[in-house]
Amino acid sequence: MNINSIVLILLFCVSCDKPLPSLEGIDLQRWKEDRNACHNFRILMREAIDKEKNKLLALDQMQIVELLGRPDQNELYKRNQKFFYYFIQPSGLCSGDYETNAARLIIRFNAMGLAKEVSIE
Repeated sequence: MNINSIVLILLFCVSCDKPLPSLEGIDLQRWKEDRNACHNFRILMREAIDKEKNKLLALDQMQIVELLGRPDQNELYKRNQKFFYYFIQPSGLCSGDYETNAARLIIRFNAMGLAKEVSIE
């Protein structure tokens, strides 16, 4: 196998990556800047994120981070499942209180690293 064949195969693999969806009604820059929802930007997008959340299904963890930014919290669960949490309402972390019942976007990843379930609780 020559170098041209290897480069061609790599380019093909990279081009097969699923494009990131556009999330209507969500200002992704403001979303990313509003860590733990402390600035109240995310609460204004709650209805839009509820309508658009299914577009996140089947994206991998890196695509979610690229789209929404680093999660506010994450959790590794049994059988290599992982959860990403993005607060929608200001969390207790804004005031230094680690106990919170604030609404959050929850993305559950399967063992393959793909978003399997997206909900708001």
